Amino acid sequence: MHYRREIDGLRALAVVPVILFHAGFGFVRGGFVGVDVFFVISGYLITGIILADLASGRFSIARFYERRARRILPALFLVMAASLPFAWWWLLPSDLKEFAQSLIAIPLFVSNILFLRKSGYFDTAAELKPMLHTWSLAVEEQFYLLFPLLLMLAWRLRRNWLLALLLGIALASLAGAQWGTLHHPMASFFLLPTRAWELAMGASIACYRQHRGEPTNAPATAPWVTQAASLAGLILILSSTLSYSEATPFPGLYALAPTAGAALVILHASPRTLVGRLLGSRPFVAVGLVSYSAYLWHQPVFALARQGASAPLGPIPMAALSLLSLGLAFLSWRLVERPFRQPGVVGQPRLLAFALAGSLLFIALGWAGTASNGFEYRIVLPQAVQDSFARTGRTGECFDKPLVQSRPDWLCRLGGSDHAPDFMLVGDSHAAALLGAFDAAARATGRSGVFTGAGGCPPLLGIHALRADQDERNCHALNERVFAYVRSHAIGTLVLTGRWSYYTDDGTSSRDVSYLGRSPSDPRNQTTSRQAFSYGLAQTVERYAALGVRLVLIEQVPQQAYDPQKVYRRVWASGALDQALLDRFEATRAQHLQQQSFVDGVFARLPPQVQRVDPTDIYCPGERCLMGDAGGSFYADASHLSAHGANRLRARIQALLAP
Repeated sequence: MHYRREIDGLRALAVVPVILFHAGFGFVRGGFVGVDVFFVISGYLITGIILADLASGRFSIARFYERRARRILPALFLVMAASLPFAWWWLLPSDLKEFAQSLIAIPLFVSNILFLRKSGYFDTAAELKPMLHTWSLAVEEQFYLLFPLLLMLAWRLRRNWLLALLLGIALASLAGAQWGTLHHPMASFFLLPTRAWELAMGASIACYRQHRGEPTNAPATAPWVTQAASLAGLILILSSTLSYSEATPFPGLYALAPTAGAALVILHASPRTLVGRLLGSRPFVAVGLVSYSAYLWHQPVFALARQGASAPLGPIPMAALSLLSLGLAFLSWRLVERPFRQPGVVGQPRLLAFALAGSLLFIALGWAGTASNGFEYRIVLPQAVQDSFARTGRTGECFDKPLVQSRPDWLCRLGGSDHAPDFMLVGDSHAAALLGAFDAAARATGRSGVFTGAGGCPPLLGIHALRADQDERNCHALNERVFAYVRSHAIGTLVLTGRWSYYTDDGTSSRDVSYLGRSPSDPRNQTTSRQAFSYGLAQTVERYAALGVRLVLIEQVPQQAYDPQKVYRRVWASGALDQALLDRFEATRAQHLQQQSFVDGVFARLPPQVQRVDPTDIYCPGERCLMGDAGGSFYADASHLSAHGANRLRARIQALLAP
């Protein structure tokens, strides 16, 4: 297949936005579309090679998979091996266990399925998972497991129908992706059936050009058409990179912009077009040549640095880590990728032995890390301190169930159960963190109550959580169900709590916000979200007041900037608590009040019959907001209280529930 410099340039246009996006630079909010561009490029190049071999009668399945192994495994195994010592030093046992599971999944090319299963609300944030990016490699290799056989079969039967077959696969997969994006967004993002259309799009281009007998670097089209089409393709890629965000439903119809852009560039860019000359220039080609290694390196470099730092890294460190990723990419391309691609340097027997031994080694290491719960013996902390990070034991029992509207077990009892519930606790994950404290306080006061709640669902009537998965996580329907229950069961006291600023202001990271709207189609921005928050709170107060319900609002507990588990591992390094060092990691009262400033202003306008409980003085007795004490951490993570920390609020809750 004829080498095209502009394709390497297109690779650079794909990988750089991905790196900048994962580095947290806000101007490339849609940088994740680079993966979709990669899929189109891969489908085009691999299919072109297969079709050329089929046409010449020299295609071999064994040689195809040997070529894939030379391309994929050496650099991949190098990055995995280089990540091992840093994962050992910096990852907590729970994170190291997940890392170990990825070591098993990656050689088997099923890491997309693993990370789909690990995409729950309380799982490690995506930016902290060193091997998360390998999901795309798994999708590709799953596609190429059967795709060559399909091409061989179609080639022997009805060659003229091959393009129609590929287009049919692409359209069916795209339809599934659009439906899945609306109803099962995480599965749609990670799984092959809803990603196959992007690879099939590239394959269709290769088939089209082979069918027409066009040389791969010179489309038989009028010059002005190639100029305009290639420029339009470049604009589509860049515009989606700059305008999309994590809120964009993906990979449904919105993914057509970057993939169609890539298709137009592949079809029409050449040395005779402006876009072809730009992408074929030395800087673009240089980055494109190392793009695979750069893609492999950047995520573990970023994730492990963030894990080791324990706190959010600013733009300058992330820019330095981006350059480091490119430097490592050049070295691995030069010293590993290039030699392994040459059969004369690394023969087939040595390649097979390398692939088998490497796969078995990583699977064995992954099994050991999984069986040992992330080698939990590495961190020696007093048992009480280790236990202090645990959330209330009933979170898994009660949390997120009400999102399935037909579930009868959508409520959890609190306190005594010998009489009908007379109070109700409702909220998001911050309410779930208080379950144990409310249960104990209710038992101490002889009260009986119920709890319900879901992650990312503020307990406000008349609003919609503008999440990508809002159809399946229907917070509006949940809050209406709560209202109907309160009215039909004559609940006397309704307690609302949540991570209120999560819906109005950025939190501890630039993308840490969940927007609200008064309708599901409202634009996702801070102004709309703040207006919806104020409206929803007013609606909630008004409608429950009409029922004669006593409304109690628990304000947000302080958030920490540092991961408490990492902090405690550091401050106990000498075998005893270093209180002075712990103080340095704690958030300040000023930071907490600044983060709550908008929400506090809204709360200040509430009518006097709404009882407000402000936990600030409990957790911020001075100028600092306590992360914990010698007995352990008050937080399970930087945002959510642990059972140990929630217990500090128990006396206030008990006074609240006292008859």
